[in-house]
Amino acid sequence: MRKLRNIAIIAHVDHGKTTLVDKMIMHSNIFRKNENPGDLILDNNDLERERGITILSKNVSLEYNGVKINIIDTPGHSDFGGEVERVLNMADGVLLLVDAFEGTMPQTRFVLQKALALGLKPIVVVNKVDKPNCRPEEVQEQVFELMFNLDATEDQLDFPTIYGSAKQGWMSKDWLKPTTDITAILDAVIEHIPAPKIIDGTTQMLITSLDFSSYVGRIAIGRVHRGEIREGTDVSLVKPDGSIKKQRVKELHIFTGLGKERVKSVSSGEICALVGIEGFDIGDSICSVEDPEPLAPIAIDEPTMSMLFTINNSPFYGKDGKFVTSRHLMDRLYKELEKNLALRVEKTDSADSYIVYGRGVLHLSVLIETMRREGYEIQVGQPQVIIKQIGGEKCEPVEFLFIDLPEDVSGRAIEIVTQRKGEMLTMERKADRIHLEFHIPSRGIIGLRNQLLTATAGEAVISHRFLEYQPHKGNIPGRINGSLIAMETGLTFAYALNKLQDRGTFFVAPTVEIYEGQVIGENNRAGDLVINVTKTKKLTNMRTSGTDEKVRLSPPILHSLEEALEYIQGDEYVEVTPNSIRLRKIFLKETDRKRSGK
Repeated sequence: MRKLRNIAIIAHVDHGKTTLVDKMIMHSNIFRKNENPGDLILDNNDLERERGITILSKNVSLEYNGVKINIIDTPGHSDFGGEVERVLNMADGVLLLVDAFEGTMPQTRFVLQKALALGLKPIVVVNKVDKPNCRPEEVQEQVFELMFNLDATEDQLDFPTIYGSAKQGWMSKDWLKPTTDITAILDAVIEHIPAPKIIDGTTQMLITSLDFSSYVGRIAIGRVHRGEIREGTDVSLVKPDGSIKKQRVKELHIFTGLGKERVKSVSSGEICALVGIEGFDIGDSICSVEDPEPLAPIAIDEPTMSMLFTINNSPFYGKDGKFVTSRHLMDRLYKELEKNLALRVEKTDSADSYIVYGRGVLHLSVLIETMRREGYEIQVGQPQVIIKQIGGEKCEPVEFLFIDLPEDVSGRAIEIVTQRKGEMLTMERKADRIHLEFHIPSRGIIGLRNQLLTATAGEAVISHRFLEYQPHKGNIPGRINGSLIAMETGLTFAYALNKLQDRGTFFVAPTVEIYEGQVIGENNRAGDLVINVTKTKKLTNMRTSGTDEKVRLSPPILHSLEEALEYIQGDEYVEVTPNSIRLRKIFLKETDRKRSGK
C-alpha cells in the first residue's frame, strides 16, 4: 500500500483555491521545463475562465516526499454547493482557505459545516496576507469561533494554521516570516491529515463523480471504501432503490498529476475511475457480486428556485441554433441531471415546456449559458422561489445576505434591502468599509445585485447563502417601470429611436432586427407602452439646412444573461440563442396580451 493522503480544498468564492492548487501542481514538477500551463490550470472550460470562478470540482494528484496527495478543488459559490457536497465523501481532510482581510464568509460556513459533519480533519490556510489592511490573527480567531459554533470535535478544533500568499507562491507558519515556496502546506498535510484507513472485506465504493470520454463513454469516479477492485472482474451496481445489476470493470485508472494512469487493482482509500460500468448515476454503490452491501447515498440539499424552460417559438427561431425542438431540449435536460445533483426537472402540461429546479439564478444561468454555447435555442421564464407548506403554513426560503461597502453609501444599501423585506442583524466596521448582515427572503435577492451595484457605484461586495424556510414575508415590490414593446417586425432606425428617447431607455441599437412583441426598452413610467421604432424619415422637397437635425442617441443597455433573468416580469420570457439574448412578451400580439389580462 502506497503512502496516501486525500484532501479537499474548500473556501468562499475568490479566496484563492484554484490559485493555491496551481502552485501545488507547479511545485510537484508535473510539467516539463518547456511547458507553460498558464494560470488557473484546473479551470479548464471557457465559462470558468471567463467568469473567474470554479463551477465543477476537479481531481488532481501530486507526489511529495514519497507520499501521493489526491487534491479535490471545489467551487466556492453557494449555487454550486451540490458539487462540494458530493466530493467531500472522497476526502479524509480539508484545507480551509480564508482571506486574510475578509475573514470567514457565508460560503466558508456552509462548506465547513458539511466537512465537520463528515468528521474530516481541517487545516486552516490564511491566504492573501500580502494585502494591505490584512488581519491574519483576527481571522484565525474568527475561524476558531466558527468551528466552535458548528460543534466541531476537540480533535477538529486543534487545527494547525498556515499563513501565506498563494499568488506570490509562499506559505509559512508565521505570516511575518515569508518563505520562498509552499512546502509548509504540504508538510502540514502529511503531518496532520490522517492516511485513509485500509478496510478489508468485500468491495464497497460510492460513485461520487463522473467523467466522459468519447472513446469509452461514461466513467464512474469514487473512492474505494472497503476491500479492493480489480480490472476485468465482475461487480454489482446497487441503486439507491435496492435494485442490483451485474457489471464488469473493463479498465481501472487512478489519478496521476493532471491525467490518469491505468492500474491492475485499487485497494481501499484510493480514488479511482472505472471504465465499463453502464447505467450508473452519482450516489450508486459498486459492491461485490457474492455479498452486495451498498453505502448510504449522498445527501444533497433541496433546490430553492425554479424556472420554466421552453422551446424557442419567436419569429426568429432557428436562425442561429442547431437544436431547436422539444426533443432536443428534453434530452439535454435529462443528460444534465446525470451529473448535476442539485438540479431537478419536471414535466408540465405542455410537451414543449419543462420546469427546472436549482439552487439559485447563477446555478440555472450557467446551465443556460452552457446550452447556448452548444447550439441550443431556448426561452426561459422568470425565476420563481419554491414555496412549501410546513405545518399548514405557507413558507418560503430565507437567506443570509452579507454586504461589504464604503460608509457613505451604506444608508442607501440598507434602505434597498429593507424594502425587499430584509432584516438587519449586524453592522460593523472592517478597516475603511462597513460590513452588513441581513436575513432576506430568496425572492428579495432576485435582481438585488444590479440595484445595489448601481446605488453604490459598483463598490458593494455581495454574497449570500441559504438559511432555512420561514413563514411567508408578504409582498415584495418588483420592478415599477413598465416595458417598451415593439409594434412591428423590421429594422430599428436611428430617426425613430431619436424621436422616442424621452419615453425611456432602450435595449437595442439602430439597424438591429426586431420583431413584434419584443421588449426593446424600459418605460419611464409604470405600465407597458407599444412603440414603433421601425419608422423611417419621409422624403420631402425641403432642402434648407434647418430641416435636418442631428441624431444624438444614448448607448443602449445590453443585459448579460443573469441580468436579463432578474430583469424580466412574470409575463415575459428571455429568448436565448447562440448569438443573442432578447427579452420578449409571452404573448407577442397586443390583442392577445389584452385578452389574457382580462
